[in-house]
Amino acid sequence: MTDKVQEGIDRRAFVKQAGVAVLAAGMDARSYARVLGANDRIRLGQLGCGQRSEGHVHMVRLASKQLPVETVAVCDIWTLAREQRAAQVKKAFNLDPRMFKYSEEMLARPDIDGVMIATGDFQHAKLCTEVVRAGKDCYVEKPFANVLAEAKEARAAVKASKQVVQMGSQHRTQPYQLAVRDIVRSGRIGKIVHIEQEWNVNEERWRFVPNDIGETVRMDQDRNMEWKKWMQDRQSKLREEDTDWKRWLLGKPYQPFDPHVYLEFRLYKDYSSGIFDQWMSHGSDLVHLWTDESYPVSVVANGGIYAWPDGRQNPDTVVAAVTYPKGFLYTYKTTFGNSYRSFSRIQGRDGTIANYGGEGASFFVVSKEGGRDEMDGSVNYSQLPIVPPAREQEQIVHVPGAPPPDSLGPDDDDAHHVINWLAAMQTRKQPDANVDHGFSHAIVVIMAAQSYWSGKKLYWDPKNEEILDHQVEV
Repeated sequence: MTDKVQEGIDRRAFVKQAGVAVLAAGMDARSYARVLGANDRIRLGQLGCGQRSEGHVHMVRLASKQLPVETVAVCDIWTLAREQRAAQVKKAFNLDPRMFKYSEEMLARPDIDGVMIATGDFQHAKLCTEVVRAGKDCYVEKPFANVLAEAKEARAAVKASKQVVQMGSQHRTQPYQLAVRDIVRSGRIGKIVHIEQEWNVNEERWRFVPNDIGETVRMDQDRNMEWKKWMQDRQSKLREEDTDWKRWLLGKPYQPFDPHVYLEFRLYKDYSSGIFDQWMSHGSDLVHLWTDESYPVSVVANGGIYAWPDGRQNPDTVVAAVTYPKGFLYTYKTTFGNSYRSFSRIQGRDGTIANYGGEGASFFVVSKEGGRDEMDGSVNYSQLPIVPPAREQEQIVHVPGAPPPDSLGPDDDDAHHVINWLAAMQTRKQPDANVDHGFSHAIVVIMAAQSYWSGKKLYWDPKNEEILDHQVEV
């Protein structure tokens, strides 16, 4: 019997025993977590204790100023990661969290109400399925999934449960993004014909340690230096005997232990699609939010490694074109070799909404520019700064009570999105970024990645929920 088979048997036996214990206590195995009241303290576990988990604990700490919530458990197969996260939790909540190596051990605890997942991209959907089947509410980072079958299974598990599941697509609850959705819904800029996003950086994104071909990547003194030092420190301390490499692979084909794959999984196509999974998941989710769409008609993608030939597999430059049932084109583009003026632009027949900045930027301007009154785009600009004529009625979008808009937008650790989930846990209502939203962005990024690697234009079959290489007959 192989170690992998034996591990699977041992794991099933453990889960079965945990389920028997739950049933013996008179609780349903799928929903044994206690029912929360408005004043009950919500007890959370952190599943995956990497850098994003640090943000999760920070967000929960900020949320605890408004709601009764605390992190009481941490789980990671790497000893160092869970110890570091436990130390952060102790400092943040003045308690010693329980530490677990394996997820099923933590999920068997009846005193944990919800679990926040911050693991590798390829692990999200499978672990979300485990969490909800264990009767826990779940906050799962994006992408929801990067394998279609796993997206379907996780969505089915969530819908078969009574659990409250929030996607980590935090822009869905942010005031300026919602204000733009309302402008689009109002018809102010007319029928949408094109949405464009270009989000760029000039850095070796996700490659933060010396690579295996003898080159040392750029380590400039920039705003990411602290993160890069953190990654280098972890790489120097990562030893195979301190983790469980086979468990980390979570069903992926076996390969020898590789610390680069373990820590920089976003660069390797078996574990992540990189830009598509990490950034286009946010971009497409915003398109769905703004337009009330939920799936594409077709996707085609192209790109390559043009700036950072450092051994990575996933591209550092991509462009994708997506069509939607309502009849508009969405184009997404990212390069890691030039950071000039990231933007988003929503073009309608009667006007335009422009966003200045990259992912999550809150500086939006709405105007009549580009509408029917300008058939040939004849506005003449001859100096900087570019200021449109008064007839364009350009206005900055402001939201009463929200922070002033800017081209950076809220920090990734903005607690508002987590508070939305925690409040939903109390009311047992759907949060603002639910599993259907996660499934929708997963379709787009999965199709984009498959198109990139296959060189084919791909089509979505909404009836059978399958990806095809030919148009769907209506």
